[in-house]
Amino acid sequence: MKILIAGDLCPTEYTIPYFMKGDIKALFSDVAELFRAADRVIVNLECALTTADTPIKKFGPNLKAPPECAKVLKEVGITDCSLSNNHIFDFGIKGLQDTIKHLDENGILWTGVGDNDTDSRRPHVMKVGNKTVTIIAVCEHEYTYALSDRMGANPYDPYYTMDDIRVAKAFSDYVIVLYHGGKEHCRYPSPRLHKLCRAMVRNGADVVLCQHSHCIGCYENYQNGHILYGQGNFHFVKYMNNEYWQNALIVELSFDEEDNAPLKINFIPIVTTQTGIALAEGSEKDAIMEAFEQRNEELRNGQWIKGWEKFCESVKDLYLSVIANAYTENSTEIQNQHFAHYLDCEAHTDVWRELNKTWNHTNEK
Repeated sequence: MKILIAGDLCPTEYTIPYFMKGDIKALFSDVAELFRAADRVIVNLECALTTADTPIKKFGPNLKAPPECAKVLKEVGITDCSLSNNHIFDFGIKGLQDTIKHLDENGILWTGVGDNDTDSRRPHVMKVGNKTVTIIAVCEHEYTYALSDRMGANPYDPYYTMDDIRVAKAFSDYVIVLYHGGKEHCRYPSPRLHKLCRAMVRNGADVVLCQHSHCIGCYENYQNGHILYGQGNFHFVKYMNNEYWQNALIVELSFDEEDNAPLKINFIPIVTTQTGIALAEGSEKDAIMEAFEQRNEELRNGQWIKGWEKFCESVKDLYLSVIANAYTENSTEIQNQHFAHYLDCEAHTDVWRELNKTWNHTNEK
């Protein structure tokens, strides 16, 4: 049996014309054939499927795509969508309700959102062959997470999320966590994220996939659990023109149907094209996988922490400017919200802590 899990999907101004025409070849090339041969195909839908013109107030872009895109997702072989991410509520309750409606109409299952923060925690239970496979989809705290009195995405919680994993493991053969978090454009986990993902495995997760970072990160096998710190985008073509957005990994999970069959993992590199995505080939594929394996080795030998520290230094001026511009006599609402957002979101507080260590780190040792 085979499950394919892809990263962030958001139709862009470059690809929406092809979605509207239903041009699967232009959009997905040889990836379409790969999808159709799998038992389940799961993607992270990183936008609302809506015509609503009701963007929420937030720091960052509000992403949406035409509802017609849902039909193309179904036709290419996508069976399930994770909606627990930082853009699914970009057009408010109407946008999220529309998204659910259009997925339902096209027979695509979804998970990771709910009517409130409790409802959003519902596990996504799949029967694949004779195995029960459960998805736990969570996101870090940005502007789309559910509240006690409002619908939205399933927010990561250091206590509830671990409980949800343990409960799911009690009735599942395999538990997969889709964690929408980590620092964008950083190929290494923060120390917090590294410890968190390992704790998820100790609590019963067989696979932990960190999405959201928009770049391929690094992988480790920890206590027979698979952890990928950064999967890269799936279909987010030309939204940003930098090295991180040019390639990604599709995760292939396979297992036999006998009792206690091990869950095997394989990584399939993809690249962006002028109109969509394609499987990486030849020297381009080799280069992607060699760089990936080099980072995996850094994860094994402990050198990854230097990559994290170097990344934090590279964004130091931005983070210090956010502090300097917030809550002064001349601060704007946007400047204050920028600071508040950085305090709310785990990935940003990870950077804060790295750049602003207390005296405890320099006192006598």
